[in-house]
Amino acid sequence: MNRQTVRWVLIAVGVLAFPHVSPAPLIYHQGEGWSYEKPGESGAWRKTRAKDQLEAAQEAFDKKDYGVALKAARRTVQQWPLSDYAPEAQFLVGRSLEEQKQDEPAFKEYQKLVEKFPKCSKYQEVLQRQFEIANRYLNGQWFKLWGYVPVFPFLTRDRVVKMYGELVKNGPYSDVAAEAQLKLGAAHEKYSEFSDAVKAYEKAADRYVDRKTVAADALFKAGLAYQKQAQTAEYDQGIATKAISAFTDFMALYPNEPRVPEAQKIIDSLKTEQSRGAFEIAKFYEKRKQWSGALVYYNEVLIKDPNSTYAAEAKQHIETLKARLGVESPQK
Repeated sequence: MNRQTVRWVLIAVGVLAFPHVSPAPLIYHQGEGWSYEKPGESGAWRKTRAKDQLEAAQEAFDKKDYGVALKAARRTVQQWPLSDYAPEAQFLVGRSLEEQKQDEPAFKEYQKLVEKFPKCSKYQEVLQRQFEIANRYLNGQWFKLWGYVPVFPFLTRDRVVKMYGELVKNGPYSDVAAEAQLKLGAAHEKYSEFSDAVKAYEKAADRYVDRKTVAADALFKAGLAYQKQAQTAEYDQGIATKAISAFTDFMALYPNEPRVPEAQKIIDSLKTEQSRGAFEIAKFYEKRKQWSGALVYYNEVLIKDPNSTYAAEAKQHIETLKARLGVESPQK
């Protein structure tokens, strides 16, 4: 079933489900096209000057008549796009949509504002509102098809990532952008895109190095993302090493950070896991009588974590293999 068919089916269902609701009249205005008017509204919100049109939009918004506010604000922008009132009107477009729980369209209208009117007095507020909208979607809010039909979250991954990406571009060194860069990493993590998550976190750590709270958080989260990536499918020793490196850098750069003990525990567990991995590989070679290969990996066990539970057993195997290969142990 194609999109057009689905649309007509939904319209039919809506009409049948609510037969008592009479549709508002569809009115055509020269040069502006068609618009819906509520009974008794009769276009009272339509004005002939930009200033009056914006005031009509604001008055409707203050009365929580967000439908009229949206139409009036849009008309201000469309009819007087170069006026001093256009930025405020564009802001009201976004606010009216947001109040109607139309978050994605609201985000897009806010985006138009920051692109068309970068010197707008509400620029920072707009960035904050965009950030909060993106957070709602990251936290599980569903996108809506045509503004009404919920869409499964797993089908909208690109939309969430795009929102945070646009936020970072809108003001790369603003407070919102720093947090958005971290959230971009979180969004990638949510969809198990750990490599992209690490890149986002590392970018935050590098770009905002002068903001210790952000940079420390970014570096710690990069280590966690590496750890998760290492643990997916078969344990990846190379990625585990990168995780250890990230946590080591975190501890060295931010020694007073409260998460330093946690980072050390993670490093210890990663080294133990690396030791276990090397031990299993060594046993594999030994079982197949490939003594030299087994010796290399038993030694690797000692290098990775000499204090692990695998180290003592690895030493015994090393002595046995050296005797088999005729290799003398160093004099004590």
